[in-house]
Amino acid sequence: MKIQNYMEEVVQDELELLLAEREDICKCQKCKFDMMVWTLNRLPPKYVITDRGRLYTKLKEQEVQFKADVVKELTKAIDFVSGNPKH
Repeated sequence: MKIQNYMEEVVQDELELLLAEREDICKCQKCKFDMMVWTLNRLPPKYVITDRGRLYTKLKEQEVQFKADVVKELTKAIDFVSGNPKH
């Protein structure tokens, strides 16, 4: 078994969707990681170790507020990191 923060997957998937819509910012791996870390530090973790836990968390992901919170924080992260790139 392996402990995993499911929120990492959610943030990474949503980040890719949001970045696909933006042509005006850097999308290098360093900037993407900075955006993910910035966001993950502002969202509660969702740790899972079993497939059942993963399924339950995936169902929670479908809630509107859950998705809105992730997108809100990712949008802030994109704006912050693109305005202050570390490369």
